[in-house]
Amino acid sequence: MKLKPKAILFDLDGVLVDSFDAWLAALNDALKFYNHKELTKENFIDRYWGHDLFDNIKEMNLTYEVGEACNNFYKNHIGKVKIFPKTKETLLKLNNYRKGLITNTPKDSAVNVLKQFDIYRYFELVLTSNDVEKSKPDPEIVIKSCKLLKLKPEEVILVGDTNSDVKAGRAAGCRVIGINVEADYRIKDIFEITSLINF
Repeated sequence: MKLKPKAILFDLDGVLVDSFDAWLAALNDALKFYNHKELTKENFIDRYWGHDLFDNIKEMNLTYEVGEACNNFYKNHIGKVKIFPKTKETLLKLNNYRKGLITNTPKDSAVNVLKQFDIYRYFELVLTSNDVEKSKPDPEIVIKSCKLLKLKPEEVILVGDTNSDVKAGRAAGCRVIGINVEADYRIKDIFEITSLINF
């Protein structure tokens, strides 16, 4: 039985684009700026990747300003972001579905990334951490997106790649497709969505 949602919500980082190197560089710039020890790639993966930036900052016992600096430095590293090979093909194939983007990435950076790869036009709405009080794993951004789309959460599918995405989607009442993470449906890369969705 194939899925036929009324809309699909996508996370950005790790789903549509690979922004790992950009975020690691931005966070280390911020740590260096405030005279803190920089993170190794391994430490970043093990402890912080896939979580909300400001939750990470709290976990590291650092000030809010370090997180703000990281967001600002991220703009300098957008050139390090890479689009996944099948992203455009997938979005094009899903052309008849309404689509929204929900991300903890700040608005200006998220929009710049979407425009850089010419995929901004595929999304009816783009909601980021700037548009809500609480970022994922809180369901606020998912619930707000559904309201703006004038749909019930159960009519919407969320596509994410972290436990944070899965928790947010499930708490809101959406079905969740997880990319390399346990969810209602688990896939290995974005293009596999097209085998789950009814056309």
